[in-house]
Amino acid sequence: MIHRLFKQVCSVTRGTGVTTGLVPTSTQCARLRVRATAAAAGYRNHSSESQHLALERTFIAVKPDGVQRRLVGQVIHRFERRGFKLVGLKLLQVSKNLLSQHYCQLTKKPFYPDLVEYMTSGPVVAMVWEGPNIVQTCRMMVGHTNPAEAHAGTIRADFSLHVSRNVVHASDSLEGAQREIMLWFDGHDLLKWDCIDQSVTSEL
Repeated sequence: MIHRLFKQVCSVTRGTGVTTGLVPTSTQCARLRVRATAAAAGYRNHSSESQHLALERTFIAVKPDGVQRRLVGQVIHRFERRGFKLVGLKLLQVSKNLLSQHYCQLTKKPFYPDLVEYMTSGPVVAMVWEGPNIVQTCRMMVGHTNPAEAHAGTIRADFSLHVSRNVVHASDSLEGAQREIMLWFDGHDLLKWDCIDQSVTSEL
């Protein structure tokens, strides 16, 4: 379903994370956000009906500085230790087209060129995680955008010093997560599977 929704907005080179076709616009971004909102609502309702849990999915990316510093395993370990389930994972060199859609609300900001240069300076590890209340919880675990203001014990407080090199990205809302998942992943990239420890980490 995610792949079908995303193909209505722009064409995708499957499996590469590189977008082609129309130049991203604010209208395009808004349309994708509307479709993501509908997808998020549908996924949430389906999950609560079938599993009695308000399951959510969120998008997490380890940025080039985190990959270069070999922090990918530690980031994954934190989310696994919390009890969340990994359903999608890929290592890729991000294109400028993909970034212009991911950061569509920032393209007019003066710092945007530096952001693009940073995000294309090395590989990125993109992930989709699943669990109850995962969007809010992951934001809390990641910490404030500025590591200097992040609480001790969060990923950014523990592993970064400067706002321009803050190791990870985490979706800021359920609708934002669905929009980002549609941008970075095709539907067939996401795996549905059962964790054997689900009964002891979540209340059914």
